[in-house]
Parts: sequence; structure tokens; C-alpha cells
Amino acid sequence: MKKISILDSTLRDGSQGEGISYSVQDKINIVRALDELGVSLIEAGNPGSNPKDMEFFHEAKRLTLKNARIVAFGSTRRKDLTCAEDANLQSLLSAETEFVCIFGKAWDFQVTEILHASLEENLEMIRDTVGYLVSKGRKVIFDAEHFFTGFAANADYALRSLRAAAEGGAECLCLCETKGGAMPMECFNATKRVADEFCGSGVSVGIHTHNDSGLAVANSLLAVEAGATHVQGVLLGFGERTGNANLSSIIADLELKLGCRCIPEGNLQSLTPICRRVAEITNIALNPGMPYVGQNAFAHKAGMHIDAVIKNPFAYEHTTPESVGNERVFLMSEVAGKSMIVEKVQKFDRTLTKSSPVVAEIVAKVKELEHAGYQFEGADASFEILVRKSIGKYQPFFKLHYYKTSGEFPRFADDQSAFAQVKLDVDGKSVVTAGEGDGPVNAMDVALRKALEEFYPAVAQIHLTDYKVRVLDGKSATASKVRVLIESSDGADTWATMGVSSDVMEASYIALVDSFEYKLIKDLEKKFGKLI
Repeated sequence: MKKISILDSTLRDGSQGEGISYSVQDKINIVRALDELGVSLIEAGNPGSNPKDMEFFHEAKRLTLKNARIVAFGSTRRKDLTCAEDANLQSLLSAETEFVCIFGKAWDFQVTEILHASLEENLEMIRDTVGYLVSKGRKVIFDAEHFFTGFAANADYALRSLRAAAEGGAECLCLCETKGGAMPMECFNATKRVADEFCGSGVSVGIHTHNDSGLAVANSLLAVEAGATHVQGVLLGFGERTGNANLSSIIADLELKLGCRCIPEGNLQSLTPICRRVAEITNIALNPGMPYVGQNAFAHKAGMHIDAVIKNPFAYEHTTPESVGNERVFLMSEVAGKSMIVEKVQKFDRTLTKSSPVVAEIVAKVKELEHAGYQFEGADASFEILVRKSIGKYQPFFKLHYYKTSGEFPRFADDQSAFAQVKLDVDGKSVVTAGEGDGPVNAMDVALRKALEEFYPAVAQIHLTDYKVRVLDGKSATASKVRVLIESSDGADTWATMGVSSDVMEASYIALVDSFEYKLIKDLEKKFGKLI
């Protein structure tokens, strides 16, 4: 089995993406996650570029890692300095990492027009820098910046830049597709030329691609086919401009499709959970359509597809969701068909089949509600409550008498601009509460919690993680019907509920009630150890 070394650059190249900023503790947490996944190398930043990166490398010395090695990143020495005089190289040494990644120019245009050096000067800078770091006990990865553009313009000089690094003692020559514009066969042919020349000499060849043409993953895979044994990228694919090669896809493709070993055996099943953890630390939403690890990667919606997948997942899935730690999802919609309904309701009653009258009733109800604006594929909790009501597995926890909301403008305080009052029947008692909030929905949420927490303390564990409003019919202007989607969490589980109305407050109330009741139902089932 071909062994591929994976270098993750989430903390260096990835941090150059728009809106991405890590604290030192964020970096430490991501290092731990990537080490748990089992990548070989973690490029963690440039210690000479800013105080935060230097602080990280200081803190990282205390880490005990099982699989990964931390890599410090920097450039070749400046043309007018010796290596010993170059402050950036001294910062790299002070990081005390076993591995150092150095980038240098492989495109003659960059040397003469951007660096303003002669071609020979650049080669000396590469050779000197690599040799200096090797003499200090470092293992050096040489990033040949703009290699593929340089190879197309002047292949001889691009190859000479690699020879200079190899002469200096570099262990890996990484070919950087810096502009992201190369086509797959360009990457394959150039990588093969390099692999044919260098791999026999004990130097490994690597690939580093960007996604400006949407080909970063494809170019990386073809480079491996051409002889590369070192792949650089970012776990979730973000980074400068349109991003870096997505390692979550590359690792899965290499392991599942190309028979390569990238991470320790058995670790691939942790890919999805770790991708979600890194997204959470980065404070971004994981793209639901991301291959392998997105929530829609194994989601099925069309009735014919669902029916086939229930019979045999191989019918529509290229691999199993379990292989990458994900799970299969059947999206509820008006096109899902009876197979989907049966799959959902059988966890409440195994005797129900496609021919059961209640299944036909649920299908009809779903179609009616989706025509009215509901979209259950994004609100599984609301769909489960609908099913429970249809099959007699539902009992309300409270009854609404009324709610009232009002607002103040201009705001009279920084964080309180609205008021809400609710009257409920709870456990045979009439309860009236009021709440203030930053807007009427927040005020209603506060008032509902006040009314319910005395009877159901678990309500205090619920917090809203997202709130979306979608206008369904723009032609009606401010009288348009809206769909409100609420995502909630109790710290352990996450669920989504939905409400639809021409009144945004009513739609929000419907979604809030479903959220509270879903949590309370699940807690009762855990308490009694069975479905209720």
C-alpha cells in the first residue's frame, strides 16, 4: 500500500482565508484535532511574521502529539543577507520544530520581476537556506512556489530550483500550484517529470494546490498518480482567494479509492467528527454539500432514490457513510414517497408498512404542509413531532391561551427593545409570564422559558444556535408568508424546527414550541428508556 504523507496547513495557509482568525488556544485545539485524525505534519505558521505565531510555537513545545509533527514555515534568506544574519531564519530556528518548510521561487519571472534578483542569486538563496537549516538539525521541506507556472514558462529553470534545494539537503520537494490555474494534465505531466528525476535519489516529491479553477483536489490526486508521496492542503479547503486543496476529500479519496495509506488504520472513521470540530473552532458552518463530511454527503430526497437505498445503499452511494464517520440521512419532502415515511415511522411502530392508512395520511399531510411553505428536509424535529401526532405518540406539555408582543423604537436601552406576555396552561395550572428581549422573538422566548422552567427545568438547557427567516412570496411584500427555521442545542444534541405563517411572530412561536417539546420528549424517553 502506497504511503502518503499529509501536511495540513489550516493554521498557516488556511488562516489567510477571509474571515479566518485564530487565537493561540484555537491553534492548540486544532493541532490536537489534527493529531487525533492522524495527519503526519501540521504547518502551524511563520514564527517570524507576528507575535501570535511566535507565542503559539512557544506553547506548542509543551504538547505531546501521537501522530503529527509541528512544522514552522518561512522563506529563503533575503538576497542581501547571509543565513545567520536573516532574522526570519533565526525565528524559524527558535521555534525548535523538527521540520521546517521553506518556500522559494521556481518561476524565473518571479525571480527577476518580483524578487529583483538574478536567476543565479535565487538558486544560491535556495541552496544556502536549505543547507543552513539542515546544518542546524532541521528536516527541510522545500515549497517550490509557482512551480507549475514556472515549469510551463521555463522548465529548465524550474527544475534547477528543485536541484538547488536537493543539493542543500531538502527531504521533500513540494511543487506548488500557487495561482490555482493549472489543468489536471499539466500537473500530472510536470509532477511525473520531477518524480522520474528525483524520487530515485531519496528525495520525496510533494504537491500543493489551490482551488481557483475548482481543480485543487483533482490536481492533487493526479500528482499522487504521477509519483508524489507528500500532499499539502487544508482540512476543510478554505484559504486565500478560493481556497486550498480540501484534505478531507483528498484523504478519503486516497484511502477509499486509490488504495493509499494517509492516516493510521481505523482513523478514517473519525474524519467527519474532526472536520466538524475544526469548523466549530474556526467559527464557520461546515458546508453541507462538502464531499464525504458534509451533512448532505449521504442525504437522499427523491422517493425512488430513498426506496432503492433502503433496499441496498450501494444503489446510490459511492461508499458507506460509516467509513468516514458520517451518517445516512433521508430528507423529508413532498417528493420523498412512502418508503421515506415508513423508514421514519417504524422507529415508533414496527408494524407499519407502505399500505398502512396512517402512512398515506402522513404523506398527504406532508404534501399539504410543503405546499403551504414548510420544508421538512431542514427540520427533522418538526417532522418527528408531526409523525408522533399522526400515530398517537404525542401528548402536549402545555396549552397556549394567548401571547402578546410589543416593541419600542427608538430603543430605550442597549439590549432591551421588546416585550412579550404569554398565558399558558401547564400541568393543570394557569401561568402568566412576561419577558423583555432584544426584539419580539427574543422577548417571547424569554417569556416562554419563564413559564415552563418551573415545571420543566430541562428547558433551561436549550439555547438557540441559529434563527433564519425566509420570505416565501415576495409578491405580497410585507404581507408575505414567511418560513422560520430555528436550530437548537442542549450542549449534547442539536435539532431543527420550523414554523410557517404570514405573521413572523406566529411562525417563530410554532418553531419555538416544537423545539421545546422535542427536547422534553427526548428527555422523557431517556428517563424511561423507551419510546413514549
